[in-house]
Amino acid sequence: MEYGICHLGMIPLRKENSHKSEMVSQILYGECYKIIEKRKGWKKVRLEWDGYEGWIDQNQIFELAQEQYQNITESALKVSTDLVNYIANQDQMLFPVLIGSDLRGLKVLNHQFEGESVKPKKIKKLLAKTAYLFLNAPYLWGGRNLLGIDCSGFTQIVYKINGIPLDRDASQQALQGQTLSFIEESEAGDLAFFDDPEGNITHVGLLLEDHHIIHASGCVRIDRIDQSGIFNSETQSHTHKLRFIKKMI
Repeated sequence: MEYGICHLGMIPLRKENSHKSEMVSQILYGECYKIIEKRKGWKKVRLEWDGYEGWIDQNQIFELAQEQYQNITESALKVSTDLVNYIANQDQMLFPVLIGSDLRGLKVLNHQFEGESVKPKKIKKLLAKTAYLFLNAPYLWGGRNLLGIDCSGFTQIVYKINGIPLDRDASQQALQGQTLSFIEESEAGDLAFFDDPEGNITHVGLLLEDHHIIHASGCVRIDRIDQSGIFNSETQSHTHKLRFIKKMI
């Protein structure tokens, strides 16, 4: 088995081994992965944080020894909390890193970071506070950062910054946690899931106080939620049909 780490601010993870292929997710700085397959110019990887798989351009691979991989991934999580900051490499050249980047590999990469960071403590009341930082981030299929993010990427990164692992896709996240019977039982930080006419989970958002929800739809926005689903005050209509609510912590 071969191993690697994201040594750039962000690397796109693609469905197939082509730059024309759909971006299914993103690897943020410092996130580690296992290399599970190779094709000319490309490597298929499995992410350590959520087990997600996809293809990376060979030119964006930074390989680790197994011992380095284990030392990083088995240590306590430490993430950047500045919306955007900079890493300095060994030549003192700067490149940007985004909120939620993993800082456990700084020593191995011989990088320096002087911004704000935290070792998350899994405190539920902080989830909503973190979510507000992403308000108005544009929607981007496969995105996991404030410059472009999808609905499940949004909930996943908010939870990650608070030290709580979530799977990558909404349909996967829907299999985690404890299902609540009524919306009245929910608390800020719980996740609401929404389905399509065929019953497939297609959307997820994070609940706030007073029957509001923050979610990525066009951009990260706040709407009202009731037993039917998400109510958009601009269109005066329900935009997403509620399936269930889950308590993850």
